[in-house]
Amino acid sequence: MEKVSYKEIGLINTREMFQKAMEGKYAIPAYNFNNMEQLQAIVMGCVESRSPFILQVSSGARKYANQTLLRFLAMGAVAMINDAGSPVRFALHLDHGDTFDLCKSCIDSGFSSVMIDGSHHAYEENIRLTKQVVEYAHAHEVTVEGELGVLAGIEDEVSAEKSTYTKPEEVEDFVGKTGVDSLAISIGTSHGAMKFKPEQCTRDDRGVLVPPPLRFDILEEIERRIPGFPIVLHGASSVVPAYVQMINEHGGKLKDAVGIPEEQLRRAAKSAVCKINIDSDGRLAMTAMIRKVFAEKPAEFDPRKYLGPARDELMKMIMHKNKEVLGSADRA
Repeated sequence: MEKVSYKEIGLINTREMFQKAMEGKYAIPAYNFNNMEQLQAIVMGCVESRSPFILQVSSGARKYANQTLLRFLAMGAVAMINDAGSPVRFALHLDHGDTFDLCKSCIDSGFSSVMIDGSHHAYEENIRLTKQVVEYAHAHEVTVEGELGVLAGIEDEVSAEKSTYTKPEEVEDFVGKTGVDSLAISIGTSHGAMKFKPEQCTRDDRGVLVPPPLRFDILEEIERRIPGFPIVLHGASSVVPAYVQMINEHGGKLKDAVGIPEEQLRRAAKSAVCKINIDSDGRLAMTAMIRKVFAEKPAEFDPRKYLGPARDELMKMIMHKNKEVLGSADRA
């Protein structure tokens, strides 16, 4: 496949985006997508709420979509925004890249931002691998996200049995030696819809599971050590209870699904956290509506008749996140 710069596609990297987010005390939403309907919902949800955003693709999603088609989907998203006369701009980001070759391939095919996740390696190897990606990316004006600490849970090809909190004493050394543009940290978020085991949670008066609070003490210590440096939260879906309920009422089996409360994400968005990743909530919104249509109209077989409502629900959710949770609405 021929090499192409993200600038030719009409994308931006995350540098200025993060700087503005930190100054304005909000976070940029980073939405994962796998198909056209998700892409339409993300783009139009952010256009309607006038929010900058990051379009995220995991290694698995890139294989699913086909890397050549993916480039044209990104070009189509830029054209959609321009046709709407909107000032919204976005970055195309590789989520959880695990090798130099994958990051290089994404940069060469038009990504404007990549994540190299060396968090499962020993500390020195994480530094070496991250630095290697940074050197190639920066030569192409592409921004790089690194990771310190491990998040539990499963999402696409990323899985870990248990989390390891980020050690604040390592962040200055890691950022200094690698040259990364942003840092994903572990302070209690988790991948997937089953973010916490029931025994990790408490129950409120109604018997609803309440997850353990995020470790804001670790976040504050990291901010003190690397002031003004962009921090990223992965695994930050709220696992919206209304969607879980809708899925279960229409034949689904999501037992003990619980996520990060919105008020904790609001607090994080006002700190040095300037990118918050949301994947599971998008999947839940679409699945909830698809199940609802199938249950209420079992004779329906036109994909537009169930993917259309799913797309509309996802768009509604995205506008809510931008306005009420991340504070990114009207920041375009």
